[in-house]
Amino acid sequence: MSKIAFIGLGNMGGPMALNLHKAGHEVAAFDLFAPARDKLAGEGVRIAASAEAAVEGAEIVVSMLPASAHVEALYLGADGHGGLLQRIAAGALVIDSSTIAAASSKKVAQAAAARGIAMIDAPVSGGTGGAVAGTLTFMVGGAAADLERARPVLEKMGANIFHAGDAGAGQTAKICNNMLLGILMIGTSEALALGVANGLDPKVLSEIMRRSSGGNWALEKYNPMPGVMEAAPASKGYAGGFGTDLMLKDLGLAQENAMAVKASTPLGGLARNLYAAHSLAGQGALDFSSILKLVQKAG
Repeated sequence: MSKIAFIGLGNMGGPMALNLHKAGHEVAAFDLFAPARDKLAGEGVRIAASAEAAVEGAEIVVSMLPASAHVEALYLGADGHGGLLQRIAAGALVIDSSTIAAASSKKVAQAAAARGIAMIDAPVSGGTGGAVAGTLTFMVGGAAADLERARPVLEKMGANIFHAGDAGAGQTAKICNNMLLGILMIGTSEALALGVANGLDPKVLSEIMRRSSGGNWALEKYNPMPGVMEAAPASKGYAGGFGTDLMLKDLGLAQENAMAVKASTPLGGLARNLYAAHSLAGQGALDFSSILKLVQKAG
């Protein structure tokens, strides 16, 4: 078993850290948000006084943070100096599971390598349900040898592990996946809203489409219509899950990347604009499946 520092205990990071704890690893966890710390403490996970305290003596450091700026500030410091890389022991392995720009992953990985610290980017897919169940999909960028070193830890949090390529490749795979997810969620919401506007039962329509050519992950695991899936965020007031503003961030990353490589992503751009409108309407903190509200007929 390994000594693991886990930084970032939100809707995804919290269950991931807990699964490592349950697997017998010695976990020291930290989050700036007190309720997140308290929740893990209640499950028996040791909470460190700070991120710096958490990484003391750690063989592996796992981070799950909201955006590129947070990851760079954590590891490199707010001014590019004095970050967590100065406190992590040489020879340790860093696993960053945040979804951030590939360029940021490469930047931090290069700085880590200069200090003798191995690093992989390992963003995830599978939602909060997958995080709790330990069935996440990891998309990994970095050296193959570092992935093999991380594999025993990743396997306690996920069921599928893919090596996408060198540093940053995991992030590229993730933004491609999330761009498609955003598009699919909007399309699924439109189809369900259209059916309901015509008097169809959303449960019946969902099952018809799930078993037909329109079948997709949203219909299988994450239905956006309230009352169709008991465990889905839609049936819990769109609370928890993967926030609208986080989806908006990922769609923005996809568009930035598309511009950089001159790729054509018109549906990705439209999805980004629709989520931006949804966020501006005050729905940013709700689960991203709440995009249904944007297309649903009033009443």
